[in-house]
Amino acid sequence: MKEVMSHLKNLDYSVVQQCMHCGLCLPTCPTYDATKLERNSPRGRIALMRAIADGKMEATKTFADEMYFCLGCLACMTACPAGVNYAELFEHARAEAEQSGTLDSQGRGLVRGFTLQWLFMDLRRLHLLGHVLRLYQRLGLQTFVRRTGVLKLLPKRFRELEEMTPTMQRKFSDELIAPGTPAVGEKRYRVAMLTGCAQDLIFSDVNRDTVEVLARNGCEVATPPEQSCCGSLHAHNGEWELAQRLARVNIDQFPPEKFDAIITNAAGCGSHLKHYAKLLAGDAAYEERAQLWDMKVKDVHEWLVEIGITSPKGVNQSTSKDICDEMLVTYHEACHLCHGQKITLQPRQVLRAIPNLKLVELAESTWCCGSAGIYNLIQPEMATELLNRKLGHIRKTGAMVVATANPGCLLQLVNGARREGMQVRLVHPITLLAEAYRRGE
Repeated sequence: MKEVMSHLKNLDYSVVQQCMHCGLCLPTCPTYDATKLERNSPRGRIALMRAIADGKMEATKTFADEMYFCLGCLACMTACPAGVNYAELFEHARAEAEQSGTLDSQGRGLVRGFTLQWLFMDLRRLHLLGHVLRLYQRLGLQTFVRRTGVLKLLPKRFRELEEMTPTMQRKFSDELIAPGTPAVGEKRYRVAMLTGCAQDLIFSDVNRDTVEVLARNGCEVATPPEQSCCGSLHAHNGEWELAQRLARVNIDQFPPEKFDAIITNAAGCGSHLKHYAKLLAGDAAYEERAQLWDMKVKDVHEWLVEIGITSPKGVNQSTSKDICDEMLVTYHEACHLCHGQKITLQPRQVLRAIPNLKLVELAESTWCCGSAGIYNLIQPEMATELLNRKLGHIRKTGAMVVATANPGCLLQLVNGARREGMQVRLVHPITLLAEAYRRGE
């Protein structure tokens, strides 16, 4: 009988044993902060992972539940003095949990089969679903259904999920962005633009703004209309082989040797995209190209600061008093941008390059908002607790604009602000920069 591969037992043991159990990660972990239980901390979770790697225990339902209670926010990696690669451990631990089958059920299998194994493996299917949902919303059917009160007949959790349904953009990325966009002025670089999944359907305007900003900064931008998921959703939810398959598709579609940079504007995607070499280690056909890919993938803020931001022109005072009034903006740091990619100064530099913008710092700006991929769907109580904490800090800033660089964070904060009746604008930093360029004209 063929032995089932164990992700944790076959992982490089030096990664498993890095943790010194010093506890410096504990104050940074949102779940430990909420429960004060050792098992809900990075240190406790690593102890469970190591027990499996050492053959002292098997992956049980308790282990699997704990791995999915973890946000994967990676704040522990920023705090860790030993440089523990929790991101790698976390992904292999969830893959171990899935492989064990301890969480298997018919309903869960159907949901994962439909989403991870079918819908997000071909974004044409996701676009089709997006078109249907957009039609449902634009024809007023969603509003009608909500007003009839029929949703009250559904279980509470289903009503909560329906309230979180994102509004589809009027046009998706391939309808807004040409396959090739020339540089404005002198061409200095040739880059590729990754349009993403949720970003494409819900925030395609951010993709359009990103391409415009890149072009205004001397970049010729290639944006193929039919792209693939980056695979972060799969890697973070235990579907290791599907994540590898999508990595190969992306490398083939965007040959890294043909571009100066491969640009992403979504923090969660970017954190995963920069680790294809680790994902495809041992793959003779892709390992070397994946290493080059990792070097070429750049978050858009990181890239702009690296090449030098073209400053937007200030607006003449006589043009519009409203435009020239100082805009008070606060910035929420997406976990996988600050903790995963260690990018924290560059978004602030982008915001400070905008005329008439005053940046006010947000307390606990690096603390997770509770979105965390699909965490707000599978752990709604903890996600809501974290969201309320974040909204409380936003209120105290007095800012009317909140900038953040991840579609999940944007959607989480939009839903939370709407629920609380907060009159704030939620926006990607690059959109604010694009608007500044347009005003300067």
